[in-house]
This record gives sequence, structure tokens and C-alpha cells, in this order.
Amino acid sequence: MALTVYHYPKCSTCRKALAWLEKKGIAFDKIDIVAAPPGKSTLARVAREVGMKRMFNTSGESYRSGGFKERLATMSESQALDALAADGKLIKRPLAVADGVALVGFKEDEWATALRGRK
Repeated sequence: MALTVYHYPKCSTCRKALAWLEKKGIAFDKIDIVAAPPGKSTLARVAREVGMKRMFNTSGESYRSGGFKERLATMSESQALDALAADGKLIKRPLAVADGVALVGFKEDEWATALRGRK
């Protein structure tokens, strides 16, 4: 499975991650996370790797206006995944997925370790 990066074009962190991938010569497909949010199965796989709480963009308007700070503690996994799949702005970004790779947010050292050897 090729590396797929879900990003938001207006997000500076996403632009930084994409530039880093290009500089490292790592091939990837990019998808606008708002126009085409990842499906529930992809989100579930990533959540198993990083934890459900880390999946949420806690600084975003969707998180605040949806009251997710309070609601998250009582939501089932299925409800949380449904919410994430329905609103790409609710997902912490960038989100990078491939076989054996699940990255949320951009931390250069984490990405370098997880993507070592990819071209």
C-alpha cells in the first residue's frame, strides 16, 4: 500500500509535512481531508495505533462547536469514528497511512522513524 496523506491545503503543518516528504523523496498520494475524509475502517485502524483521543483536532472549530471535549469521554468507539468520518476538519492532520504506518499530526522525528527506507 502506497503512503496516503490526508491533508488540509490551508494547514501550515500539512504543507510542512508534504514539503518534508518531497525533500526526502518519499512517494505519496495526497487527499484533501475535508473534501474526502478517510473512511471509518481507515480511521479505526489508525485509532488502534495512536489512540482515539489523538485522532481529534482539539484546536479546531468542529471540535469546539461540537462539544467534543465533553462528549468524547462518553462516546462509543463507533460514535467517535462516525463523527470523524463525517467531518474531515474534526480529524487531527496531517494523517498518513500505509501498510504498517499510521501517523497523526506532523512530528518530523516520528515520521522519519516510521517512514525509514521508503521511497
